Amino acid sequence: MSIFWVAPALRIGFVVVLSLTALVVAGPITALAILAIGLFGFVLIQLRYLDRLRRWLRAPDVARVPDGWGAWGDVFSELYRVHRREEQVQLRLGDALKRMELATQALPDGVVLLDRELRIDWCNSVAERLLGIDRVSDRGRILTNLVRYPGLVAWLGDEPMETPGQPMVIETTTVPPAFLSLQVARFGEHDSLLVLRDVTAVERTERVRRDFIANVSHELRTPLTVINGYLEHMVSGDIDGALRTRAIQVMFDQSQRMTRLVEDLLTLSRLEAGDNPVVDSPVDVTSMVWALLEEGRSLSAGRHRIEAEAAPIGLRGSAEELRSAFANLLSNAIRYTPEGGLIRLTWKADGDGVAYEVSDTGIGIAPEHIPRLTERFYRVDRSRSRETGGTGLGLAIVKHVLLRHQASLVIESALGRGAVFRCRFPRARLLVDGVVDPRAVSGRVPASA
Repeated sequence: MSIFWVAPALRIGFVVVLSLTALVVAGPITALAILAIGLFGFVLIQLRYLDRLRRWLRAPDVARVPDGWGAWGDVFSELYRVHRREEQVQLRLGDALKRMELATQALPDGVVLLDRELRIDWCNSVAERLLGIDRVSDRGRILTNLVRYPGLVAWLGDEPMETPGQPMVIETTTVPPAFLSLQVARFGEHDSLLVLRDVTAVERTERVRRDFIANVSHELRTPLTVINGYLEHMVSGDIDGALRTRAIQVMFDQSQRMTRLVEDLLTLSRLEAGDNPVVDSPVDVTSMVWALLEEGRSLSAGRHRIEAEAAPIGLRGSAEELRSAFANLLSNAIRYTPEGGLIRLTWKADGDGVAYEVSDTGIGIAPEHIPRLTERFYRVDRSRSRETGGTGLGLAIVKHVLLRHQASLVIESALGRGAVFRCRFPRARLLVDGVVDPRAVSGRVPASA
């Protein structure tokens, strides 16, 4: 007999023995009465424990498991142990689920769980941000009703696959637009896991690469076409005398233009190389400004008034790169300033740092063009730039030189009101004792100098 039944059996046996004793001593009526009372009390006790068990099962609580006597004590103890084990299992499952959710939230990619009808079951915060959805209020809603893109419904409705299928790149309607790479994997019977990745930087880099190749091809094709055309005529003997001299001059100019383009491309490539750190050496910017002043006047050939003002401030950096950037800004000012205009070069303290500034009274720049001026081959007026010999890479070179020197470029301009290009260098780049040009005692060289 199981121990579960030992205590009840003993109690029943005790009542029976007591009843038999009463039958012998007091007669049958007394014995039956004792037996009935004993059995009734036993039943009441069992009903009481059953009621405790029923009430506890309605709201199980390990801290309030009922006490019992005999077999009921064993029953309640076993219930406590079973329920305790279940609570521990639930706690472990809850912790595992919480850790899984935290791990999914920490992913750099967006994750969305979808059912067979493409309804959102769950998503992480990255997916909320990328798709503009809310994992609480949008739960149970169809994803394609929230994210509308041509072909998305058909792509998500493809046949189930064991491994992730080919990704799909979509462009969002946000400002500015972003590009998202979507990849879906099926699991279970009808569920899907949608993984999103922000590939905006990759797409933009690819577009810049394509535009760069197209621009370089176009810039080289034009002078090559001119040179080849003249060479064909010269080979066939159709050009002689003064026309031949003119053709040679044009070909020389076009070859020089290609040379400048190639040199600018090589300079830009070197500046962008990650394995080419800036060599920090003392740079006498003050003397550099005076030298640029003379070069600018020579390039202008008297068509402009060019002035300079330079404070005795030195800088740490690459003299070659800084001169290239500063000269590009000066040549742009000369190129886009009409004859008789004023161009000023300034090197002076600016807030917590120092700034090199080129200002002119030229044709100016419309506001919508200013943010894109430092892009490669970007030109406000392509025909004018080609006429003046520009390669379209000067300001891109300026931008990268300044980035390598922790500096920034500020452009202020308006149509018909000239332009100001200001290169701001941080205080950390300044030298305590810079080499000063002897003429820079007052920091100014007059226009007639």
